Amino acid sequence: MELKYIVKQNRLLLTLSGDFLSYQNDSEKEGVLKQVQASKIKTIDIDATHLGQWDSSLVVILFKMMQRARKEGIPVHLNMLPAGLQRLLNLAFAVDRKPPKHHTVNEEFLVRLGGWYLKTQTSFFKGWNFIKEVLHSFRRFFSKKAVMRPVDFFFSLEDCSYKALPIVALISFMVGLILAFVGAVQLKLFGAQIYVASLVTIGMTRIMGAIMIGVIMAGRTGASYAATIGTMQVNEEVDALKTMGIPVSDFLVLPRVLALMITMPFLTIMADFMGIFGGGAVSILMLDIAPQEYWRLSMEALNMANFLVGIFHGFVFGIVIALCGCYYGVFCGRNADSVGVATTKAVVSAIVWMILMTGVITLTCEVMGI
Repeated sequence: MELKYIVKQNRLLLTLSGDFLSYQNDSEKEGVLKQVQASKIKTIDIDATHLGQWDSSLVVILFKMMQRARKEGIPVHLNMLPAGLQRLLNLAFAVDRKPPKHHTVNEEFLVRLGGWYLKTQTSFFKGWNFIKEVLHSFRRFFSKKAVMRPVDFFFSLEDCSYKALPIVALISFMVGLILAFVGAVQLKLFGAQIYVASLVTIGMTRIMGAIMIGVIMAGRTGASYAATIGTMQVNEEVDALKTMGIPVSDFLVLPRVLALMITMPFLTIMADFMGIFGGGAVSILMLDIAPQEYWRLSMEALNMANFLVGIFHGFVFGIVIALCGCYYGVFCGRNADSVGVATTKAVVSAIVWMILMTGVITLTCEVMGI
């Protein structure tokens, strides 16, 4: 392999001969680059008549030379190069490897406010239309016209029922235990630690059990709904359902919403009793309260109104979690990153809406005297 260069009348002639495989002669390459950088050269011609076999090393040499030449504004003639080598060099210069710089424009306050309003309005109507589609699916379900496979419903029911019991039982037990600890710290000051049983029972059955189950199921099941449907959106399976005339709200959303609506009240009941057992563990082992006494006080504090309010919370939370998970899954983007974003938004939105619904239900119960 041999690389020669001759400078004649402001013209650089580069001659390639032999095979260029793993080229190592850096001195000749640097000589060519220095000649290109010289301002006296006006044009560069490459003679590849006697060029044999070549690999990417020759492409690198010519690429660096052409880079220098372009900086100096010197034209390079590639007509005598093999067609494959010409295509590689043209392809190397066809892509700009430097990402474009995004210049931030400082908009006026009213412009930003208007943009925020339009974005919020669009999101509101998109969410409202989605809820209306789900309501129409429920209407078709009760009239036995919904396009829903029973196997999808039972699969969703299985996923959010007994498969969720271990994590639900563990977290609820620990919440009851912590609630008893916190209550005992203050009640001990008045010698009223016996009322830890009433504190744990009322707190768990009224609100804490439902909220903890809602947070657990939002991170477990709501995220699963968003990821599953979002992946179907990426794989264009949702588009295929629409092309076949199958309502997405019937086929994908309805079985998941029904499953969570049914299972959340039962999970809430289990969370209530596991929390009471957790409070009992603290009361019996650390506060020296007799098991019979703890049980008696817990049953006295167990009010049916509080119990039903907690179950209603769980029912509402099930609807909220399912709708948030399915909504962000259906409106997911078309790449893998969008699936992750949809999953995150589903969990965050579900928790935020659960807190808002808790405030609404609590205010309503206060007004009604429940």
